[in-house]
Amino acid sequence: MSLTVEQFASKCRAALLADPGPAGRVAVVELVQEALKDPAFLAEALPEGTPERKVLYEDPDLGFTILAHAYAGAKGGSPHDHGPSWAIYGQAGGETVMTDWDCLARPDGSNPGRAKRLRDYVLKPGDAYLYEPGVLHSPRRDGPTRLLRIEGINMDRVTRLPYVAAE
Repeated sequence: MSLTVEQFASKCRAALLADPGPAGRVAVVELVQEALKDPAFLAEALPEGTPERKVLYEDPDLGFTILAHAYAGAKGGSPHDHGPSWAIYGQAGGETVMTDWDCLARPDGSNPGRAKRLRDYVLKPGDAYLYEPGVLHSPRRDGPTRLLRIEGINMDRVTRLPYVAAE
């Protein structure tokens, strides 16, 4: 029997209620990995025509948000964190090249933060990766991709400050 988005959200909620800290987030990573193996779940969560960012569920008490992302072509991002939030990226289709960055300086007023590239790695379908609060990363997609992502809080409501890559 296939998992529904509502059932997935309920399992994530239970994991985060049991442990709102790092261990709970690791449990959610494992739930994402399982969901990524379920073709019927992916068809419900990421149907044809999914936009680049679609909120599937936002928990009214805990605030975590489950999102679907679909990208038609190549797209890259700058170094960033998720402010006070954590984020889990789950690769459903295509590949995402992720870069981890070392923070050299946090943004200060009108000055962007600075970051140094640490390493690149590829997220392939079925992979899920946790970024804790403050951890700098950037995605690059060279072709069509689909992602299931969970944010600790809905980032639509958070102002994020920019970073630039340092040479």
